[in-house]
Amino acid sequence: MSQPYSAHIKPKTTDWCKLSTQAQQQGELHWQNLIKHHPSFEQLPTAQQTMIKWQFANSRFIAESCQKEPDTLKQLLDQPANIDDRIPSVTQELTDKLSKITSEDGLKQLIRQVRRQQMLMIAWRDLCGAADLNESFQQISGLAELLISQALGWLYQFYSQQWGTPTDKHGKTQPMYVLGMGKLGGQELNFSSDIDLIFCYPEDGETEGGRKVLDNHTFFTRLGQKLISALSQSTMDGFVYRVDMRLRPNGESGPLVMSYAMLEDYYQSQGRDWERYAMLKARIIAPKQWHAFPEYQALYDLFRPFVYRKYIDFSAIESLRKMKALINQEVKRKGLKDNIKLGAGGIREVEFIAQTFQLIRGGQIPELRLQSTRSALLEIPKHCDLPQEQVDNLLSCYHFLRKTEHVLQELSDAQTQTLPHDIENQNRVANLVGFASYSEFLTALERCQQQVNHVFQSVIADPHDEQQQAVKFDYWLDGLDEETLTAHLSSDHPYIDPELLYKQINQTKQELIKRRVGPRGREVLDKLMPHLIETILNSPKPLMVLQRVSDFIAAIATRTAYLELLLENTCATDQLIKLLSASPWIFEQLCKHPILLDELIDPTQLYHICNKQEYADELRQKLLRVDEDDLEQQMETLRQFKNIQQLRVAAADVTGILPVMKVSDQLTWLAEVILEQVMNLAWQPLVNKHGCPSALEGTDNKGFAILGYGKLGGWEFGYGSDLDMVFVHNQDGYQETTGDSNGKRVVTNIQFYTRYAQKIIHILSARMHSGILYEVDMRLRPSGDSGLLVTSLQGFAEYQEKDAWTWEHQALVRCRPIAGDPELMQQAKQVRHTILATQRDSQKLAQDVIAMRQKMRDHLVKAKEGEFDLKQAQGGIADIEFITQFLVLNNSHQEPDLTEWSDNVRILQTILNKGILIGEQVNTLTDSYLTLRNRGHKLALAQQAVITDASEFRQLAASVTEVWQSVFAEWL
Repeated sequence: MSQPYSAHIKPKTTDWCKLSTQAQQQGELHWQNLIKHHPSFEQLPTAQQTMIKWQFANSRFIAESCQKEPDTLKQLLDQPANIDDRIPSVTQELTDKLSKITSEDGLKQLIRQVRRQQMLMIAWRDLCGAADLNESFQQISGLAELLISQALGWLYQFYSQQWGTPTDKHGKTQPMYVLGMGKLGGQELNFSSDIDLIFCYPEDGETEGGRKVLDNHTFFTRLGQKLISALSQSTMDGFVYRVDMRLRPNGESGPLVMSYAMLEDYYQSQGRDWERYAMLKARIIAPKQWHAFPEYQALYDLFRPFVYRKYIDFSAIESLRKMKALINQEVKRKGLKDNIKLGAGGIREVEFIAQTFQLIRGGQIPELRLQSTRSALLEIPKHCDLPQEQVDNLLSCYHFLRKTEHVLQELSDAQTQTLPHDIENQNRVANLVGFASYSEFLTALERCQQQVNHVFQSVIADPHDEQQQAVKFDYWLDGLDEETLTAHLSSDHPYIDPELLYKQINQTKQELIKRRVGPRGREVLDKLMPHLIETILNSPKPLMVLQRVSDFIAAIATRTAYLELLLENTCATDQLIKLLSASPWIFEQLCKHPILLDELIDPTQLYHICNKQEYADELRQKLLRVDEDDLEQQMETLRQFKNIQQLRVAAADVTGILPVMKVSDQLTWLAEVILEQVMNLAWQPLVNKHGCPSALEGTDNKGFAILGYGKLGGWEFGYGSDLDMVFVHNQDGYQETTGDSNGKRVVTNIQFYTRYAQKIIHILSARMHSGILYEVDMRLRPSGDSGLLVTSLQGFAEYQEKDAWTWEHQALVRCRPIAGDPELMQQAKQVRHTILATQRDSQKLAQDVIAMRQKMRDHLVKAKEGEFDLKQAQGGIADIEFITQFLVLNNSHQEPDLTEWSDNVRILQTILNKGILIGEQVNTLTDSYLTLRNRGHKLALAQQAVITDASEFRQLAASVTEVWQSVFAEWL
């Protein structure tokens, strides 16, 4: 559309003189009828008379309602206020009047009068453009909720006096909840909509205090029947709403009212796909006074798992395709050519687009769990792969279509979405939706429908159709013999061994037969596998890749949701093949955690390189979606976050986007961010139980810090690295925690911090559904395994100064504060500097370092003859690290800048800057270190030992050994 349609669409003109002669005649006729019965209106100013005639000319409903409700018309003319301002007073008025009603007939008459009065006000303002579409939605939906809730309340009270009050087995009063479905649930009710309802109650039981005892099911069934009659029966005052109960379990053949237990059993065992779409919009609309009770939330908790699956769910798209096909058949059968709701590009397609994303992602993203189509569309681009520009167009078209629908229904209060065929009503519709002519309106409508249908087709298009076109020959075909396969392979892929391919495909089929794959899973596999095989055959090393992909498919075959994800997302299958061919480590991760497949859908997101702040922000947002008291789910969220981010890093790694140093930076940042959140999650439960250390009361400090050693401290973190850590605190260990008067048990600070450390380790290392976060190694703490789990910083400093071995000071070179209180982290950094900068006996230091290195070589080298252990062999990584550590410990008392960094590369650069080694030596160590790390890194991704053929690094090892001999020449 050339101009976007906002929610506020106004008539092209409200000028009486510009109406057609026929429209003016209709308006004049209704006006004469009004003043005949209510002559006082003839005294109105000319402008007001003209406005009344204009409204009458455009809406028979308004004209007929004004005849019956002249006081409402006067109010509209005197106080054209937004009905929202009147809802509280209307509620109170209705409550007061209902208290005086003594019969059902009186109830029916009253709620019909209120409906007519309020709908007259809504239609008046909507038609002339005084109210925007959102305001009209809220007013119409709010009025329906008010009338349903008040009618239910009156009927419940009235019949409880006769039948008794329904109670559960404990004597607790039971309400009947009314679920508003469809547009009522979404607070987007049409002007002349049916209302779709479901009735339910919490517990079975029986009535108390009545003339005779009824079971709760009988009571609520009768009550439901009475409510339907009160709302839908046609009387001399008309009806309130047409009530549709067909969305309840088992539809018209099912019970009118169900207990929570019956509902839960139905949705768990029999719930159908279309009912998931329907339940997206389910909202409790009555009774209002029970909203604060636990039964209210329990009802949402009951059907949420049915609607929103825990993991990503692409089965929703196939269900939608089938539903849309049925709708298309119905449109064709009934000849609904001009239906703006059900036709191509109509209202239903906009709703389906929103609902598809909600069902696919809503289980993981609570922000998408919205009943309103408009609200859902606004959230979708924040969390899903639908561009903001397309969503803006959809919203614009939705406003236009829904405004048109309102106008069609306001003409005569009829439930229709079909464009008029008579010229007079066509002109009315065009003007009321803002166009000078009906042809202009149709042009805009067609453009709008094309835009909606384009997005709809892109969302629900069956990728299988395109995949089938791309597949030259179906190698997955049942009954395919080796001779036929060979004939096709020789022409299309002559370099692939047909015998091996045939054998591999049959092995995969046999493996899948062993799996308990249901009919839908088989159907998906038969569509998915030909495309996968065709894509694999065009890749390098096709037989190797086919084996990995086949093993992966076999691993997830019983989880149809993941097969559907691959079927529905060609991009995901392409990325899967690319990554599985590159790395067995990625293969293993995806097999363990197939939920990670979701990350393959959007390559821009998959290969996005984060900084530390982005990691922190994303993790914080994910944890905010979890109940702060649900530690188990918080731990799951941490693990899923880590798995996702590691996969993204690995994808960028194996495709060459990230060099090895940057990979380590990413994985180190990730570990740091996770540790910061783990500290927070472990802290509050302890404080709730014991209070905090007394000196910290009233502050945000924890008096605690984590020191990272090894690969974590040295910025060399890998995919499977352990966390080498030491915990320190700065509180008096013998002081006590605050406790409180509510029974928090006081403990000493050392007890508190020990439990805190244990909690941190538990959160990190507990094995859960999504695996562990990290293996934890605490052996580098003072006195190792026999030492305290947490030590004071002062105790740590004293140990390092007086009792630590040389190898512990070597380890301290690769130590740095990772997380905790900033002041304590700075103090720990200073302690490290002081210890490292202590002057040492060079001879003893050198002898200790040489002896330790030899001991490691004797016990840790795993290479056989003719092989080279990248880490432990002479001239390998460990030699370079020991040279670096020795030079720091031997020279820092004279060159304190050597203690600034904890990673080898920057330490070596500082060594060069200070002239401790010459440039050639530093270049040899740095280049060799990066080369060996890069090779080891690739071997780790391939899940191979860090051992190569000796010839590959013979010259490199000799160069490193030459530097070693030069550094230690004096003591060798």
